[in-house]
Order: sequence, then C-alpha cells, then structure tokens
Amino acid sequence: MSHADRPQITLITPPAFDLEVFPDQLARVMDTVDIACLRLSLASADADFIARAADACRVIAHARDVAIVIENHVKLVEPHGLDGVHLTDGARQVRALRKDLGADAIIGAYCGTSRHDGMNAAEAGADYVAFGPAGDTPLGRGERLEFDTVEWWSQVIEVPCITEGALTLELIRQYAPVTDFFAIGAEIWGAEDAAGVLKGLLAGM
Repeated sequence: MSHADRPQITLITPPAFDLEVFPDQLARVMDTVDIACLRLSLASADADFIARAADACRVIAHARDVAIVIENHVKLVEPHGLDGVHLTDGARQVRALRKDLGADAIIGAYCGTSRHDGMNAAEAGADYVAFGPAGDTPLGRGERLEFDTVEWWSQVIEVPCITEGALTLELIRQYAPVTDFFAIGAEIWGAEDAAGVLKGLLAGM
C-alpha cells in the first residue's frame, strides 16, 4: 500500500481536558503524525468551556492546515470558525444542516454498524460516514462493526468512510486496505506519550 493509498487519520479529542495542558499535548501529536481532521468530542454541557476549547483547538489545527469539526454542537461551527460538524445520530439532520451550513462545511455522520444508516447519510449529503466500534467496548449497545460492512462500502459507495472505536494494531492492519480514515482518540490519550502510542498503532498500516 503506497503512502497515498493509506487511510488518513481523524484525531478525536478526549471528552474532558484541562485547557492549560491539553493544547500542548495536541500540538505534539499533530507535529508527530500527519492528521487529516480533528474532531472536538466533549462531554461537557458548559457552553463557555466548549467555546474556549473550540477556539484553542481551532488555532492549533488551522496552524497545521488541519480541518476541525465539532460533535453535534452545530451552532458553534460558524461563530468559532470551525470547518464543520460530526453528527452522532446518523443521517437524521444531514440534509437540513447542509442547507444551513452551506456546501463548504464538512458534515460527517456516525452510523454505528448500519449500512442502511450509512447509505441514508451519504444520500442526504454527508461528506463522510463513520462506522464502529471496530473493537470490543462496553460502551454503546454492545454491537461490533463487521469487517464486511466496511469492505462492501469501499467497493460500492463513493462517500469516504471512517472506521473507529476500540482500535488495536491488529484491527488497523485488518481494516487499512478497505477504510478511507481511522478515527483515533481514546486509544492514545491515557498514555504518557500519546504521539508515540499513535505512531505505534499506525505502524499497522
């Protein structure tokens, strides 16, 4: 697999982080590994914190020519100069948001393990569809992505797909020939050297 054919990387932020510390960690990872997109994925309901986090992460991402999308908080995209939104509820809002945000905004949709939801999101105008979890995780409904879903998608559908969720070196090796992107976050942020762990995982490609 040539470098050009390798899957690209979407980096997912931790659900909570210290604004004094995390931006430096993020910059280190982005300076070590080629990142295509940063996804701001925050569990907080504190609008002020989310806004400050969005600004801090946007500065780092844009300084490195990396696009930044935010999970679900559509109303923050334009005021904070973000590139788009990542929807965690499949195709439901894609068509309406495309009208609201315009043709240039990135709109991605997480569709779990469902080909059907993925196709609906793609038809509604999503820029990418994310599938997962690829690995075993106690989160969500306990379903696990089937390799056939991503393999079929890569052969049949033009819209790029992301594989994510509890990724391991073995899973990255398995999915690399069929996915367009891997989204990685929780797999690395608990480590002392997040950039090193990410590099190690990507050795699977």
